[in-house]
Amino acid sequence: MKVTTIRITAACLAGSFSLYADTVSDQEEAVSSTGTYSVAGALRLPENVTKRDVYGMNVGWKLFKGGKAPEEAAGPDVDDSSWESVNLPNGIELLPEEASGCSNYQGPVWYRKTFIPPARLEGRRNTLYFEGIMGKSEVWVNGEKAAEHFGGYLPVIVNLDKWLKPGEKNVIAVKADNSNDVSYPPGKSQEGLDFSYFGGIYRDVYLISTGPVYITDPNEANTVAGGGVFFRTESLDPFTRKGKVGVKVQVANQTDKEQKVRVQAVMTDPKGVDPAGETVPLVIPPRSTGEVDIPLVLSNVKPWSPDNPDLYTLSVEVWDAAGGDQAKDSAHLLDNRSMRVGVRTVEMTEKGLVLNGSLFSEKLIGGNRHQDFARLGNAVPNNLEWQDAVKLRKAGMRVIRSAHYPQDPAFMDACDRLGLFVIVATPGWQFWGSGPFADRVYDDIRQMVRRDRNHPSVMMWEPILNETHYPADFAKKARDLVHEEYPYKGCYTACDAVSQGNQHYEVLYAHPATGDKHWSIKERKNNKPYFTREFGDNVDTWSAHNSTSRVARHWGEAPMMVQALHYLKTSFPYTTYDTLNAAPAYHFGGCLWHPFDHQRGYHPDPFYGGIMDAFRQPKTSYFAFMSQRPRKTHNRLGSGPMVHIANECTPFSPEDVTVFSNCDSVRLSVNGGPPVEKKVASCPGGLKHVPVVFPKAWDFMENKKLASSGKEGAVKLVAEGLIGGKVVTRHEVRPARRAEKIRLTLDREDGVDFYANGSDVFAVVAEVTDGRGTVKRLNDEEIVFSVEGPAELLTDSPDGTLTQSVKWGSAPALVRLGTRPGTVTVRASVKHPGSQKPVSGIIKFDTKASGLKMLFTEDAADCEKKAAGTPSSSAAPASEREKSLQMELEKVRHELNSLRNEKVSAQQTHFE
Repeated sequence: MKVTTIRITAACLAGSFSLYADTVSDQEEAVSSTGTYSVAGALRLPENVTKRDVYGMNVGWKLFKGGKAPEEAAGPDVDDSSWESVNLPNGIELLPEEASGCSNYQGPVWYRKTFIPPARLEGRRNTLYFEGIMGKSEVWVNGEKAAEHFGGYLPVIVNLDKWLKPGEKNVIAVKADNSNDVSYPPGKSQEGLDFSYFGGIYRDVYLISTGPVYITDPNEANTVAGGGVFFRTESLDPFTRKGKVGVKVQVANQTDKEQKVRVQAVMTDPKGVDPAGETVPLVIPPRSTGEVDIPLVLSNVKPWSPDNPDLYTLSVEVWDAAGGDQAKDSAHLLDNRSMRVGVRTVEMTEKGLVLNGSLFSEKLIGGNRHQDFARLGNAVPNNLEWQDAVKLRKAGMRVIRSAHYPQDPAFMDACDRLGLFVIVATPGWQFWGSGPFADRVYDDIRQMVRRDRNHPSVMMWEPILNETHYPADFAKKARDLVHEEYPYKGCYTACDAVSQGNQHYEVLYAHPATGDKHWSIKERKNNKPYFTREFGDNVDTWSAHNSTSRVARHWGEAPMMVQALHYLKTSFPYTTYDTLNAAPAYHFGGCLWHPFDHQRGYHPDPFYGGIMDAFRQPKTSYFAFMSQRPRKTHNRLGSGPMVHIANECTPFSPEDVTVFSNCDSVRLSVNGGPPVEKKVASCPGGLKHVPVVFPKAWDFMENKKLASSGKEGAVKLVAEGLIGGKVVTRHEVRPARRAEKIRLTLDREDGVDFYANGSDVFAVVAEVTDGRGTVKRLNDEEIVFSVEGPAELLTDSPDGTLTQSVKWGSAPALVRLGTRPGTVTVRASVKHPGSQKPVSGIIKFDTKASGLKMLFTEDAADCEKKAAGTPSSSAAPASEREKSLQMELEKVRHELNSLRNEKVSAQQTHFE
């Protein structure tokens, strides 16, 4: 193989490479601030740069819940006007907040999409790329069956060349069936499954168009250790900061002629500079594929790690070798792909985790992740996938186990960007089937490696089936398949230490000797490294599920405090943050079960053990985890000083005030009095930052005394975190007074924008507060939400409004954005209005045009056509001016009532 080094000269920068590199650099900058997502493992490039077309196919589908014969559902002339109009991702139905116990729909559904692809797609290669269809599925194109698939967590790719009619009406029909089926993983009946198997086309769908000579897709190509672009780090010298990487590229030739091409790979550093590239020739026979493996040498390497998640941009181009000067004639660029990659080396050793040639100085602690979200089920849009990763990273987590299946590609992108290691697991849970089951497990293993192999966040693979008694030969074969698909350095597989076949695996799962005695390591095997796949859950029986770790957020501060302290350190032998830190060096970390509340199949209760609830509202445990994060790293998202008072100053709050902090010391002042400073202690070799307790710091009767004397504003707890004797962070808590208003906030993490793509969903949280803005935790109002503009509330109400009960001071609603950019207005009022009730709240935000080209027909498209806010009565809807006047009137009434209330209070005080 001939390899030519590309010298990046002024002449080269004047040509097509300059356009490509500069554009990618600009997009890379945008990604860091917007959370743009990849498509089929690569970045979406601007139209003036890319040689492939990518169209979003999420908008404008019809849904029928139930079984139908193909001739009644898949034909191009079927009348679907009575079917429900939906956008993707779609989970068949809006679920109740507590959807455990198999309360979700199980069975077949049909989706139909009518669209007109551009005429320019004629003569090109066109594929449908489904990121995930739950269960067993069939895809029909213009009345003919084009594909069948078993399993819900990996891509379904359909070549459309035989059926697509560019410039004309086309119909895609999909049958999805999430009913019990033992023939494919996870296989176990949902009535016996510990997570919910929601249905539908619940991830994104794209139409991808290329020329006849193109870079293949690894999941479609079905090539062992090949297909598409395969990037890996070969070596990294931590002293000289030189690195060697490899870029394997497979190119297909769909023409009847031999094709001579040049394949070019160029890498630029995280700032878009310092390019390093190579080009190699390739001859591809007709109707065949060819492969090249391009070595690149990098200088001044910026390695990827959780605390320094630096990403390079890898650009791969395929040029017509007979087409002239590639630097000047972009017409002879045949195909190109660009992706974010990380240069890093990983070793799991008996001394611990060795990352980029250095021993990782701390235990690697994180959490497991199921993919479901309140009301949505598994149909979680990309923006919420990204936000989940942000919230986990802010809590200080550095690793996520993908329980118990590969996660959404957008979540994997976020882990790369934000610095979260990932353990990728194959679908499975406590079940081994007969017939085709085993072969389908093996196929899942191959496909998950092919899909996720380029992510720097992937630290190891879990190809075994979770908690399953599988045949003796399965463990070795599963491990061997991973190494066949990833035959390079840094490939590690993990298995339970108690499972047969564990001797074949590089990493073993167990609880540390310092932790849970029942599951802890009894005898270390072969000097292997260990990791705890699940820690923290503490049930009495696996039927009852009573637990000190399972606490619903609305149960209040006392139960939530029990959960938080349980996760940090227990008085009895158990695996906690403390015991993981105290574990021997070879036991390099563990994952909490489970950071979010989630729905289950076999149990009537949701899993309440999250440090956040199913809407991602934080519990006390969230701040307990934050208190264990580092105070400062390059990755500011997962670090920083923090202090949090875990006391809401209610009449029922504990007298002893607990403060979580990662500072040197905490200073607490009560009601403006002199502050009391206490050191933040640590447990030798264990918990880094022990919660600080201030005895009898909250006194309700003192609050009453001050409030009754007109000094209620003086009642407050103020905590200051000090490092090196200087105050670096502060938290203040006051008791809530009279409920006076509704405050609306958007749960929107930094770096996530509002895109009018018909798919993104945001939570709007209504909080009942007093006049100062303090949340009234002890309040049972019902809140009615409405929305105006290019968006819709996710509600079953026919008038488009949503009624939510306030729980622990808040009530969340979900808003889905439409396809047209504009201003979205959300309003919230109490269900039973009155002159003394809290004043309504309002929030507005603007949405941006989606940068993704989307194919849909206007008559089937926009959710904003169903936008709420219209009363169910026959009265004409109020104008914007009328609504503003109504809110102003509410405020005036509130001010008058405040004066009346002062008189009432004075009279009551007189007779006390």
